[in-house]
Amino acid sequence: MEKELLREKSLQRAAELKSRIQDYLDVKDSITTGIEEKEAITKRQEKIKLYFKATEEEWNDWKWQIKNRIADAETLSEFITVPETEKELITQVGEMYRWGLSPYYLSLIDPKKGTCDPIYLQSIPTGAENVVKTADFDPMKESETNPADCVTRRYPDRLIIYVTNQCGMYCRHCQRRRNIGETDKPKSREELMNAFDYVRANPEIRDVLLTGGDSLTLGDDYIDWILTELRSIPHLEIIRMGSRMLVTIPQRVTENLCNIIKKHHPVFVNTHFNHPIEITEESKKACEMLANSGVQLGNQAVLLRKINDDKYVMKKMNHELLKIRVRPYYIFHAKAVAGTEHFRTTVDKGVEIIRSLRGYTSGLAIPTFIVNAPGGKGKTPMVPDYVACKGDGSITLRTWEGIEIPYSNEELDEEEAY
Repeated sequence: MEKELLREKSLQRAAELKSRIQDYLDVKDSITTGIEEKEAITKRQEKIKLYFKATEEEWNDWKWQIKNRIADAETLSEFITVPETEKELITQVGEMYRWGLSPYYLSLIDPKKGTCDPIYLQSIPTGAENVVKTADFDPMKESETNPADCVTRRYPDRLIIYVTNQCGMYCRHCQRRRNIGETDKPKSREELMNAFDYVRANPEIRDVLLTGGDSLTLGDDYIDWILTELRSIPHLEIIRMGSRMLVTIPQRVTENLCNIIKKHHPVFVNTHFNHPIEITEESKKACEMLANSGVQLGNQAVLLRKINDDKYVMKKMNHELLKIRVRPYYIFHAKAVAGTEHFRTTVDKGVEIIRSLRGYTSGLAIPTFIVNAPGGKGKTPMVPDYVACKGDGSITLRTWEGIEIPYSNEELDEEEAY
């Protein structure tokens, strides 16, 4: 009898838990991934190939993708309807802030959604970039935290090395648009050696992030040289590479690149998916090739207004990322960079998204929501308040369901402990 009562209680609890996720189950199929939209994306790719007279071999060549980036309104209008007023704005904004997207990334834009499409909003200039509330192009004060060429140092044991200003495409929310310029320019060996020498001279540095720009826009031989130089530093433990190429030009991940990276483990790659539609068969293949080569993959999304500032979109994306072996790592609050402020949400929106994930999905699918403290003061995690109050020797927990439960906060003295 007691066993039956316990089973009945368990079934009631299971039904209650199921009801808590029903709202997501009702909408998740309407939030499609690039894999689910494969047929439509393939048709758009065929149209783009025809325009460029590209062979299949050329399409799958990452260098061809970079060489043929779309960077003017007239070419763009060959593939999606762009009103004349928008063309004028694209050209006007483009004279101030560089833009350009790969033919592959262009194929992810759904023409039926027009200027509301999440890929369009991330890659095509809009008039909103002319609305500048702050003239700050460097809110993180990276120019004031660079003790050596190509270096930014904000923390005791790790630093950033900028290896290039080039990207596969130029995100409209980019935090380093001041560095892009009109010419793609990798850092010279001399500049990079100055950075490596700084790491050698500071044995507390155990972790280096290679970024830019995008570290995977460099050629294979140059990447191999950089990784070899870093691995010659005895106290350096971890090498990280920041790259959005897995999202914007996944053709960059080749067998040769994987073999190069394998020689220098442990190497971590943090990429930058912002929306489920970016998870395509091609990006899946790129991520799996790196994962099969022993690379640990993490995702650093940026919370972007009208693109992914939705708890269901974020949950779907994080679930799909795990399926292609990418761990959701960070969600960043968009920085107040001149010309990008229209992407910013409230901090509360990010906390709400984290609250909607905690308890409602596995911990693997829950990134840390980060606000970068102004002035280069570092990453500051923003989390819901799960401690309702503190008392003498106790706290009150607030669970993921909002239930408040008393919990002991006492430490036993040595005699009581034994």
